[in-house]
Amino acid sequence: MNKHILVIDDDIGIRESLFLVLNDAGYQVDTVESGEQGIEKVKRNNYDLIFLDIKMAGMDGIQTLREIRRMGKKIPVYIITAFQKEYFRQLEGAMQDGVDFEVIEKPFDRKRLLSLVEDILEIYTPDI
Repeated sequence: MNKHILVIDDDIGIRESLFLVLNDAGYQVDTVESGEQGIEKVKRNNYDLIFLDIKMAGMDGIQTLREIRRMGKKIPVYIITAFQKEYFRQLEGAMQDGVDFEVIEKPFDRKRLLSLVEDILEIYTPDI
């Protein structure tokens, strides 16, 4: 079974980079540039993993994550950011509210990213 990954990031370079790395590793990858588009994709598709940028225009990553969790989706979400300190209070608030996620800081190494993805997808069983 081909694992399906969604990348939500307003930076085209990050989207393309993640797409190439993950697609070359054999994963099915969708990319979108906004939280709103990401929410629509999550409504229509079953994903095994989501990479989500925190700092985006419009709906930011925290709002997008909260909406995904309100839909009852238990998909593993990794917030990718270079702004963890700037968003620390919001991230901490989401954790305190029981919103499940992990954080990976930009820039990230290709090998580390693929190892992380393999580990996550090895233990994740989707609620279909």
